[in-house]
Amino acid sequence: MIGDGLRLDVKPRQHTSAAAWWRRPFQHLTRLERHELSWLLIALAGSILLFAFLKLASEVMEGETLAFDTKMLRALRNPADPARLIGPPWVQDALLDLTSLGSPVILSLVVLAVVGFLLLQTRYRTAFFVFITSTSAWFVNYALKNSFERTRPSAVPHLRDVASPSFPSGHALTSAVVYLTLGAVLMHVSKGRVTKIYCLTAAMMLTLLAGISRVCLGVHYPTDVIAGWIVGLLWASLCWGAAQMLERRTGMKAEQRKTGTG
Repeated sequence: MIGDGLRLDVKPRQHTSAAAWWRRPFQHLTRLERHELSWLLIALAGSILLFAFLKLASEVMEGETLAFDTKMLRALRNPADPARLIGPPWVQDALLDLTSLGSPVILSLVVLAVVGFLLLQTRYRTAFFVFITSTSAWFVNYALKNSFERTRPSAVPHLRDVASPSFPSGHALTSAVVYLTLGAVLMHVSKGRVTKIYCLTAAMMLTLLAGISRVCLGVHYPTDVIAGWIVGLLWASLCWGAAQMLERRTGMKAEQRKTGTG
């Protein structure tokens, strides 16, 4: 990935015509044209995510989503006792554990452990990328929460003590950034399609569990969590794209120095 040994020398595999049918329309494009097309698609996806967040935020601030949010929260509680979740008692205990997947303490420990490992492996740029991307997510979360200042749900009793504003969900946002970033790094260094899919799936599952637990515990509306996922995915994608662009420019400069051009 980021110029410090993450690239692997892998012999190109022979693809059958059936397996590579989707590549055919792009085979006539030059490398530069493919890069430009990739950035165009990334920009399009980022614009869609940004529009989705702004649209959702507008609906939330106007109170258009309150009926849906309240209905979902109450559907997860015992009608006879709103202070209890539906299902067996162990479900609540499990959710209290799962919600820690998105807590600042756990995420900080995960990030520090990964950064420490990367430093020991002399992958300094990757370590810096993971640290900056993850750390910046907390600042984004803080800025958004204090901009919207949505109060926490009151439709059901909270099963966890909370104090900060509700929109967007910090657990959903920061867990999305951290886990998806780590998943992307692992995918980049992994060999084999199945392994790459596994890394992405694991990152998505951890992100989903952290967000869903917040709704089940009654400390966030569903729209808070959805907004957190959208912003988290957007921010992780922007940071990853910026890192890739920086890496390409660094590689081009190194190549120019070797050839004596530029």
